Amino acid sequence: TVHGQDENGDKFRVKAKSQSVNRHGALIQMDEPVVVGQMLILVNETGDRTVESRVVSVKRDRDSTTYVGVEFISSDSNFWHMSFPLPGAKPLRRTFDTKASA
Repeated sequence: TVHGQDENGDKFRVKAKSQSVNRHGALIQMDEPVVVGQMLILVNETGDRTVESRVVSVKRDRDSTTYVGVEFISSDSNFWHMSFPLPGAKPLRRTFDTKASA
């Protein structure tokens, strides 16, 4: 859930869908119009956590879907309840068994 204020100062609360997440923020799909620099409060309903964030990008897709990039104001929160790789860590590679069985 995303909480914020529109340009008239009216408060809003909308459901949003995360498209991509990382330790510093997210790319979310939402219908409420926002602008770069706007402050938003995100609520993670799974863990009942809230975090203050700032809009860093707004992109509209061809089908009029709006994607909003946000960064967290506080870098020490584990808002998503996930473990992320440390900066500079090598990507994990999966190994596949080359033997085929029928």
